[in-house]
Amino acid sequence: MAAPVRGMIGSTSIGNTTSFQKKTRSKLVSIPGTRPSVQNGQLLVSSGVSSLDYVIGGGLAVGTLLLVEEDHYDSYSRMLLKYFLAEGVVCGHELFLASARDHPDDIMQELPSPIVDDVAGMKISEGQSQPSDPENPDTMKIAWRYQNQPKVQTALASSVRFGHYYDVSKTMEPELRQAAKCHSFYQLQETPVVTASSPLPSPYHSLLKSIQTVIRKEGFDGSTPQSKVRNVLRLGLHSLGSVLWGDDVCCKDNPAHCHALTTFLYILRGLLRTSLSVAMVTVPSHLTQNRAVMGRIIRLSDTAIALESFKGSEKETNPLYKDYHGLLHVRQLPRLNCLSCEVPDTKDLAFKLKRKQFTIERLHLPPDLSETTVSP
Repeated sequence: MAAPVRGMIGSTSIGNTTSFQKKTRSKLVSIPGTRPSVQNGQLLVSSGVSSLDYVIGGGLAVGTLLLVEEDHYDSYSRMLLKYFLAEGVVCGHELFLASARDHPDDIMQELPSPIVDDVAGMKISEGQSQPSDPENPDTMKIAWRYQNQPKVQTALASSVRFGHYYDVSKTMEPELRQAAKCHSFYQLQETPVVTASSPLPSPYHSLLKSIQTVIRKEGFDGSTPQSKVRNVLRLGLHSLGSVLWGDDVCCKDNPAHCHALTTFLYILRGLLRTSLSVAMVTVPSHLTQNRAVMGRIIRLSDTAIALESFKGSEKETNPLYKDYHGLLHVRQLPRLNCLSCEVPDTKDLAFKLKRKQFTIERLHLPPDLSETTVSP
């Protein structure tokens, strides 16, 4: 029941105040290298590959985890990890790199070099249809029925520039790389810790402790104010689930540590959700014998993609895939602050490594140029 009007008038005349307040829009966190999502307002960072940002909904949301299923030779998944780290260096983000095979310093020395804006502008325009000139002698003469058809738009790019572009044929300048603050974790140099009460193997337990220490000491969780402007922590965890991490999920159908990696990811997501951090984790899924375990690993990630390289397979010599180096499969997309996820306009995606750039494009087959036609 509403209050009497007389009482309302008296209360406002005595104190000259009211219980109604004007609703003001909260200020967005301003951090270099970030932007808010147009779908859910979540703060986004670039993965370093603009076409991958387009596929997963505009970028990686801060506080989330991106899972990358490695290709068989760990060539392109390792390249995605280096793109992710290089973008953090250029944007001034702090880095945390963990590996059990190669030393983190060796991976950092392989980061690609950023390219200038005018070259990047040329890359965006690639794949767009160009009008055919019938007067040009170099105009296509064969397959005349396709002469005036527009070219297939294969390039994946947003109308708004986000992130940077990199030249994989060159490595980043040492001065630029050393200016970034990077925390490293090398499994082979860590002292094994006996944890009888912990369900995690010693390497995973030590890695979580190291990540938690960096997040708290550097103030990414908000518990202690950061010394300077607010920043983002990028976590790059290479080849989790391999034997070098003390995990046997890749060796047996019924591993003894079948819940080790899933428990690690569950705790890691809790740390990410309460901090200004974003993680990219690569996993050798092709070595995992138990597919049910791999399914749980995917569901414990916010975004999951898989790289299928043509190297060493029959598709490498297949003329249908001559323009590509592999396929990209989107396993899972994040659902943040909404009931549904951003669905890509196509699921047929392929990647290729050009002379200077790694790109993801729409997969399309070449036109049928045979002279025989089938009547309906």
